[in-house]
Amino acid sequence: MLRPPPERLYAEFVPQLNKLRTALPGGPGGDTAPPASARLRTALTVFFALDGFLFAGWVVRIPAIKQQTGASASTLGLALLGVSAGAVITMMLTGRLCRRYGSHAVTVACGVLLPLSIALPAQTHSALSLGLVLLVFGAAYGGMNVAMNSAAVDLVAALRRPVMPSFHAAFSLGGMVGAGLGGLVAGGLSASTHLFLLAGIGLLVTAFAGPSLLRHRPAPTAVETAGPREPKQRLSPRARRIVVLFGVIALCTAYGEGALADWGALHLEQDLGAHPGLAAAGYALFALTMTAGRLTGTLLLERLGQTRTLVLGGATAAAGMLLGSLAPTTWLALAGFAVTGLGLANIFPVAVGRAGELAGPSGVAAASTLGYGGMLLGPPAIGFLADWFSLPVALTTVALLAAAAAALGYTARNATTSAPV
Repeated sequence: MLRPPPERLYAEFVPQLNKLRTALPGGPGGDTAPPASARLRTALTVFFALDGFLFAGWVVRIPAIKQQTGASASTLGLALLGVSAGAVITMMLTGRLCRRYGSHAVTVACGVLLPLSIALPAQTHSALSLGLVLLVFGAAYGGMNVAMNSAAVDLVAALRRPVMPSFHAAFSLGGMVGAGLGGLVAGGLSASTHLFLLAGIGLLVTAFAGPSLLRHRPAPTAVETAGPREPKQRLSPRARRIVVLFGVIALCTAYGEGALADWGALHLEQDLGAHPGLAAAGYALFALTMTAGRLTGTLLLERLGQTRTLVLGGATAAAGMLLGSLAPTTWLALAGFAVTGLGLANIFPVAVGRAGELAGPSGVAAASTLGYGGMLLGPPAIGFLADWFSLPVALTTVALLAAAAAALGYTARNATTSAPV
């Protein structure tokens, strides 16, 4: 793999080091760097977990919201498109906001908006009003994902350690906890009460973890130093195509994550007759195996390498989702969800990481945006397919895209070796 010379590598890391307002061991202020970096990493981990927790808390109440609004599968899919539209618009603007105000400040701001917006869907009584409030929810969700991933990229560069999977593991762990708690209270609390409590928890967590991020806002000199350099770092057309390729791999797998989040519980409850609590546990199980896969992701990459991890993960997810969508019993479907989570676990982080190896933070941003676009656009697509065919048939598209990710991952095995930056 083509790597920049040491002098260039150091120059590119300096702005990220300045963003921490401290130095790594061996430089000025080296005695204080590890505690500051550890606190920053902990705060970012908390925000990733909060994001997953709130998102899962919302998705497990979708069946109740569907019944409350009287929406059909297709109209619910259109309403869910509000999340996608709000997120995509915000993702296009969040990069500029991060450059102007800093990714840490934007993360904290979205950490306030996201809990506030999660309480809104339960106050709606039509598909139209649901779609409108989901525009707000999607805007906060999309902004938070881009901002906290940008902050994580800077920290990974400063630490020079491949810790990105740990942040995504925190997201999955938060999703598991949120879905698990949602399943426990689904039969006893109304959707309105549940989402209101989630809003309060989210605001408290932001108040606790936010100050740690705000204390490490990028210094103005770092922004001024990095700003003029960005236009000079241009990729060749081939390199841009490769970045897009990795973004498509991320999209294929994030599509499955979004589909299971929004439609998994409904499939178990509607098609297989599962109790609401057990249906909610389906996404919790998926999030649990995804968390386990990401926590062991570094070891897996060291043993198998990036290409084999992509191919094996995609094939495993495809097999698991075929079982999860077409199984005749709830327990077999749950087993399929678990296998799917294990297979999808590390594909997104690997795809984003390889895009970053080629194009640096801009590559990470492009691949992440495509990936999260798949997570947000997948659920509406599932809704339309469910109306045209059936929900189990619609969910098989998750398996098809996972298999496509495996094929693309193998195709891209040497993609970065001849693509100049």
